[in-house]
Order: sequence, then structure tokens, then C-alpha cells
Amino acid sequence: MDLFEKLRNNLGPIGSPAREFNGHHYFAFPKLEGELGPHMRFRGKEVLNWSLNNYLGLGNHPEIRKADAEASAQWGLAYPMGARMMSGNSDLHEQFEKELAEFVGKEDSFLLNYGYQGVMSAIEAVVDHRDVIVYDAECHACLIDGIRLHKAKMGEYYKFNHNDMESLEKNLQRATKKAAEKNGSILVITEGVFGMSGKVGSLDKIVALKEKYEFRLLVDDAHGFGTMGATGAGVGEMLGCQDGIDLYFSTFAKSMAAIGAFIAGDHDIIMYLKYNMRSQTYAKALPMPYVVGGLKRLDMIRNSSEFRDKLWENVRALQNGLRERGFDIGDTQSPVTPVLLQNLTGGIPEVTALIRDLRENRGIFCSIVVYPVVPKEIVMLRIIPTAAHTLDDVQRTLEAFSAVAEKLAKGDYKQKTTEIASETIEVSAEAAAE
Repeated sequence: MDLFEKLRNNLGPIGSPAREFNGHHYFAFPKLEGELGPHMRFRGKEVLNWSLNNYLGLGNHPEIRKADAEASAQWGLAYPMGARMMSGNSDLHEQFEKELAEFVGKEDSFLLNYGYQGVMSAIEAVVDHRDVIVYDAECHACLIDGIRLHKAKMGEYYKFNHNDMESLEKNLQRATKKAAEKNGSILVITEGVFGMSGKVGSLDKIVALKEKYEFRLLVDDAHGFGTMGATGAGVGEMLGCQDGIDLYFSTFAKSMAAIGAFIAGDHDIIMYLKYNMRSQTYAKALPMPYVVGGLKRLDMIRNSSEFRDKLWENVRALQNGLRERGFDIGDTQSPVTPVLLQNLTGGIPEVTALIRDLRENRGIFCSIVVYPVVPKEIVMLRIIPTAAHTLDDVQRTLEAFSAVAEKLAKGDYKQKTTEIASETIEVSAEAAAE
């Protein structure tokens, strides 16, 4: 069989539903236009946007825009050319690393050009075939792919049930035995905030297990950095166990509203990573505008608590309002707000009709998440409140969801057909072209 033949008509588990329900550019790969923020345009109509991980509203903040523009004008996007190890280092890169490390309470940090490939590469670098990884069942795809690299080196790994300390301990016992047989070590991997459910990782309980078992802990706190803790230093700060996190990772794509990432820990370990992370050794350094812009963003996070205060005001209003209206938003303890729709007898057509109603008739844009990101029996509407939203935005959204709940109860969305849905998309496309 030709390699491409098996690919041409198979878009995979995520892409196939998009094709089946005419969803490309609507449910998947949508095009939001206009100034970045809560109010944007989608297919020619203004929508209230709840689909940006711009937690602190910095993405379009005037001071940030000014800093980014000035840095781009001064340095351009090419500087510094080359990987950090060869020709891409600078005083500003090292200053940013120093300030990030101080903010999250670590000795040192390493700037990464991208978060996804960066944390994958960090996992691959710190463990070898003798070592054992123990990881939370709901870890993000970037962590799973890092574990796959470990598997490719014939390394052992065990998965514990999500946030289940009894399950973790059982797997630590297995890992301890296996590591002893191979003369290896143990790395536990989890998250500060789980990006789909919004649950907070049980970091304090995991750290406490270090009294019984010998392991190191890597935490991906992409959604916790800037949003959680007294100063925004993350879930470890919030739970009082930051010192017990051996490798602290976060991307800049959430609270920082930028590109790049960092990993922080003991100075000697960070030096090891600087010389052994393939994704950084063989790739271009973070361009200077992102470094200068990052320093400005970090300064605002450290010194302007009003962004975090406003974020949490909106989070509480939205999540309390959804719960009061009978919506299941799970056990989120963070700004991530999942609206869980279960056992819909009308299946995907019912859900697509609901989403189109929200977008076309209510002007509410949020992301839809389906299997394999969530279990088959669940459809998730993922809402991300930010500091840039207003309480009026929250109220408008709650009213829209109340109307949706009423229609769901009456079975209105089951009556919608894919033909009607297609016509809706065509009308919207015509409006966008006008």
C-alpha cells in the first residue's frame, strides 16, 4: 500500500468528525479576527470570545504592545542567530532566566524556544533506559510524548490514576523495585493545573511521599504560572510545597500571552539541561523581542496583582453562575472552566447544533472538546475567563447558557439536521464575505 493512500481519506480521531459535520474552519481551525481580546469577529459576526488562554489579559495590553513593538524595532526577529550554545546567547536571555528562577523560588532556569518540544526534550534528557517514570493518567500530550521518547530508549514507565495518591504509592513501590533491578532512578511527572478539567494537582501530597520513596518530581504548571498562588508563582506556592518540586516547567503561552517557555531547578541540573536538551542544542534561540517582551510581562505579573485579582473575580462569577444554573463544571479549582455535557442521546449532531446556536444566535464563542481528548461519553465546552473580560460579559454568557439548558431539556437540538447546520455555515460564510 502506498503510504499516502491510508492518509488521504482519514483525518484521524479528531479530524474525522470535523469532516463528517462540515466542521473545518468552524469547529476546528476557526478564524477569529479583530483585536485580540474578549470581543472578536467570527465568520463576519461579533462574538464574545472565551477561547483564549490569555489569563491576565496581557496579550493586547498597551504596555505590552509598546514593549513588543520597541523590542522588534530595536532587534528585529532574527537576533540572536543560532542556538544558545553556539551563537544565540545574550545577557538579556540570562537576565530573563535569573528573574524567572527567582520568581518561582529556584536556583536557576533555562529559557526554551517552545513549550511543547521543550518539556518533551527535558524529560528525554534527564532519564535514561535504567530509569523509571511514574506519571499522572491525565498528563498533557507534551508530557506523554516525552514519556514516549523514554519508551523508545527501552525505559520503564508506570501510570497512576489521576490525582490518586493510593495509586501513585502503589506505582512508586513498583517503580522502586524496578529501578533497583536496573540500577536506575525514579522521575514522577504531573501538572500544577490540568488544562482540560481545571483540577489542581495534589503536589503537596506527592511531595510528602518523598519521605517514604526516593524520586524526583517534574511539574508542568503551564496553567498555574501567573494565576495560582499568592504572587502568581504557581500551584506549588499555593500549596506551600514549591521547594519539593525539583523541576518546575511553564510555557509563556498562557499568562504571559507569548511564545516560549522555561524550566527551573537546581543550578547544576539546569546546567546539565543546557548541554543535553536536543530541542535547544539544535534549534534557534528565543528571538530577542520575545525575551525583552517576556521581561516586561514578568515585571507586570510580579508588580501588578490587579490582573490576577480581576481574573479571579471573573472566574468566581462565571463558575458560581454556571453551577447555580445546574451545569456540571467538574471539580475545577482554577480559571479553566469545563462545561461537561454527558450522555447526549442525540450524539455529535445534537452538540453541533448547540454550538451553532451559541455562536450564531447568542454570539458566544467557546471551544468544543471531544474524544480522544475527553472520554467518548463526554462532550466538553471549554471556557477560559480572563482579566480582560467584564462582569457584563459573564452575565451575558450565563444568560446564553440558561437558554441553551432550556433547549437541551426540551430536546430542541435533536431536531436539527446536518443539512440545516450546513446551511447555517453557508449563510455565515456569505456574511463573512460581505
